[in-house]
Amino acid sequence: MSGYNFDIETSKDRFLAALSRARHMLGVVLKDDAAKVGFTVLVAFVFLGVFGPYLAPHDPIEYTVRVDYSIMRLESPSSTAPLGTTSFGKDVLSQFLAGARPTLIIGLFGGVGTGVLGFLVGLTSGYFGGRIDEALMRLTDLTFALPFLPMALLILSFMTPSIWLITAVLVVFLWKMPARVIRSEVMTVKERTFVKSARARGAGHLRTMFLHVAPNVLGIGFLYTAYAVGWSIVAGASLAFLGFGDPTTTSWGRMLQQVFRSGAIRVAWWWVLPPAIGIAAVTTAVFLVGRAFEEIVNPDLQTEQE
Repeated sequence: MSGYNFDIETSKDRFLAALSRARHMLGVVLKDDAAKVGFTVLVAFVFLGVFGPYLAPHDPIEYTVRVDYSIMRLESPSSTAPLGTTSFGKDVLSQFLAGARPTLIIGLFGGVGTGVLGFLVGLTSGYFGGRIDEALMRLTDLTFALPFLPMALLILSFMTPSIWLITAVLVVFLWKMPARVIRSEVMTVKERTFVKSARARGAGHLRTMFLHVAPNVLGIGFLYTAYAVGWSIVAGASLAFLGFGDPTTTSWGRMLQQVFRSGAIRVAWWWVLPPAIGIAAVTTAVFLVGRAFEEIVNPDLQTEQE
């Protein structure tokens, strides 16, 4: 009984130590100037995603009109429409602010879902090995063999696209990469002495997995979750640009699709630049933060640069 209590205390201490390391790594990441810029952009993006629709000066789906009630179509930036209007008479600034929320939802939930699913699959596969590992890795190979874009378009062609359906499709097809990497790390960690000692003291598989093995691979999991956010934003915008986004919402990808279909992509720069810059800025910010974090997880990168 005393050995069991010792195992619980040791597991808690190890888990708390892992959380402490995670906070420390975040502090180290923010010491990087490029990562600071990226983190600032991400904070601004989250702010727009939460409050953007409330900050929009006009309804993003209503016509913008002049004082004489005539519709402002393809108007360049002015005091009435700071970022101009679309060929449909919609306010670009309002669409940009409202479009941040769907983009945030797809990026955040798609990225986190991808990271969590990939982490669990990799953890389970690497820890148990044998037939479980074989089955999960063959499933992973299958997802690698299926091209994401054609399969996503096929699924969305037979179902009504929505933000949550698109997010689910992204998770189903993007979890494979983190799963592979996590599995490799777990196969190394599970051979360490403290893991074998926990098993020898009677710790169950779940306790060993989540309180002894998992905390030692969380860094890799966080890294690929961060990258998955960027992947999800780009993939979601790509699907919307191809006309398979949620038709009931305004997103940055859908804005690009509308300006392309209108034929005004070469003249209405005020319509093209906001969503394009928004997508590019957020994905670049994710890369900057992820790159700084990767140097902590993989010290060899920092050594090579030095």
